[in-house]
Amino acid sequence: MAVVLDLFSRQIIGWSMQNRMTEGLVIQAVKMALFRRKINTPLLFHSDRGSQYASYAFQQLLAENNISCSMSRKGNCWDNSPTESFFGSLKVECLYQQSIKTREEAKQIIFDYIEVFYNRQRLHSTLNYLSPIDYEKSVANL
Repeated sequence: MAVVLDLFSRQIIGWSMQNRMTEGLVIQAVKMALFRRKINTPLLFHSDRGSQYASYAFQQLLAENNISCSMSRKGNCWDNSPTESFFGSLKVECLYQQSIKTREEAKQIIFDYIEVFYNRQRLHSTLNYLSPIDYEKSVANL
């Protein structure tokens, strides 16, 4: 699984699940994020040093969309702590409570967690105890 997390609102704006961690997996997640956001200003994409993120095709996608790449220091998961925190929440709040039998069942459960619960209902202390979508709405109304 790969996710694109908007650091401002903590919303998962792109995600993908596949059988393997390939460049196609991360490309699909970024394309979903680009479709949802349609931002034309320069952006920063932070990731770990996985080969899928360093691949030519992925780096080209970022460059074509005016996105600079920032990668974690070798062996330092703390550099990408908001995303690591999301994966921890996904496991504790969702996956560890399920008996998942198939990939399709896993994909549906994760879809529901991200799109129904995490982005719309889950409260975040860093967002003044609002959900990511509610936080974005509150800032837009200022």
